[in-house]
Amino acid sequence: MTQASTSPNSMRRIAAAGLLGTTVEFYDFFIFGTAAALVFGSQFFPALGDNAATLASLATYAVAFVARPFGSILFGHFGDRIGRKATLVSTLLLMGAATVAIGLLPTAASIGAAAPILLITCRILQGLAVGGEWAGAVLLTGEHAPPKQRGFYALFPQLGPALGLALAMGTFLAAHLMMSPEAFLDWGWRLPFLASLVLVVIGLVVRLQIEETPSFKAMTQTKTVAKNPLFDVVKMQPLQLILGAGSLSMVFALFHTGATFLTSYGGATLLLSRTTVLTGGIIGAIVFAVFIAGSAVYSDRLGRRRVTISACVIAIPWSLVLFTVLGSGGAFAYIVGVSVTLAIAGIGYGPVGAQLPELFKTRYRYTGAGIAYSLAGVLGGAIPPVVAEAAIPHWGTGFVGYYLAGYAVLSLLCLLAMKETREVAMDDSTEAAGDAVTVGI
Repeated sequence: MTQASTSPNSMRRIAAAGLLGTTVEFYDFFIFGTAAALVFGSQFFPALGDNAATLASLATYAVAFVARPFGSILFGHFGDRIGRKATLVSTLLLMGAATVAIGLLPTAASIGAAAPILLITCRILQGLAVGGEWAGAVLLTGEHAPPKQRGFYALFPQLGPALGLALAMGTFLAAHLMMSPEAFLDWGWRLPFLASLVLVVIGLVVRLQIEETPSFKAMTQTKTVAKNPLFDVVKMQPLQLILGAGSLSMVFALFHTGATFLTSYGGATLLLSRTTVLTGGIIGAIVFAVFIAGSAVYSDRLGRRRVTISACVIAIPWSLVLFTVLGSGGAFAYIVGVSVTLAIAGIGYGPVGAQLPELFKTRYRYTGAGIAYSLAGVLGGAIPPVVAEAAIPHWGTGFVGYYLAGYAVLSLLCLLAMKETREVAMDDSTEAAGDAVTVGI
C-alpha cells in the first residue's frame, strides 16, 4: 500500500480524526493557560500577592513546555516502534485524565501547599501528552496523504490549536456569563476542565476507527523499525532537529504571547473586562485558524519555506509596534493586537504540519518531528509569557517587543539555512529526507 492508494473517503476520515484529536488535546492544554491567566493565581497562590501570584500561575503554565520534549521522546519511541495509531490513543487518554483531575483539585484554601504541587503534577502530565500528540497527528494525515496535497491534509491537525483555543476561551466566557464573579472563582472555573471528559470520549471513538499509516506499515514489512529512535535521530539528523526547532520558535512566541500573556495583560494592565478579553481571544483564535488553513494550502503551491519565511519577515516590525497598538486604547485595539499577532503565527504555523515531518526519515520521524516541535515550544512557548510578565514592570513593553522580534530573526535565520522539503518522499525508498536540510540558502 502506498500513499497514493488511500481513497478520498478514507482521507476525509483521517483528516477528521486528526482535526478532532488535536482539538481535544489542545483544548485541554489551553484551558489551563486561560485559567492560569484568570483564576489560578488567587486559587492556588493566594499568599504571594496579586502580581507574584500571576507570575507563579504563568510559571505553572510554562512547566508543561519543559515536559513536552520528554513526552516527544517517550511517545515518539513507541510511535516509531509500535505505530502511530496506538500511540495517539495513549496520548489522548493521558491528556484527558490529567485535565479532568485539574477540575477536581482542591485549592490552597483547602489543602494548603499541596494544592499547587498537585496542580503542577497534572500540568506535567498534560505536557507529556501534548508532546506526544502533535507529531503523531500530523504523521497520521501526512503519511496517508497524496504527495502533492500533503500540506492541505496536514493542516487539519494543525487547526487543533486554533479550535482548542477558541473552545477554551468560549467555555470560560460561557461560565463567566452564566454565574457571578464569586461563583466563577469559587467553582465555575472547574467546568471547562470537567467538560473535557465528553470531548475525550468522542475523540477516542473517532481515532480508534482509523488505520495505521502506509509508511509505518511498509517499514514493519521490510523490518526496518528503529530499535532506538532517539539515538538514531540525534546521531543521523542533529542539524534537522536544531534548525527545525529554531524555525518554529517565532510561531510559539507570538502564539503564546497572544493567547496567554495578553489574556492577563488585557485585564490586569489595560483594565478591560473579562468578557472583552475572552471575546478577543475567541476572535483571535478564529483568525489564527483562517491563516493556518490559507498558508498550509499555499505551501503545496509555493513551498513550505517561502511561506514560513514570509511570516518571520512580517513578525519583525509587528513585534515592535504591538504594544503601541494595544496602548492606543479600548477593546477594539486589544482585539486588533491579539488578532494580528495570531494571524502572523498562523501564517508560520500552517505549513509546519508537513514541513517538520518531511525533514526526518520514517524509522524515527515521530521522534524527530516531535522533539523539534517540543523544543520550539520550550524556547518560544514557555519563556515569553513569563519573561513578559516579569520584565514589563522594570523595562516596559518596548523590551517585550524587541524580545519577540528577536525570535522572528532567529526563526528567519534557521529557515534560510533550510532547503525546501515539499518534494521529499515520505517512505524509505529514498534517502531524500536525510538531505532535506543543509547549511546555506
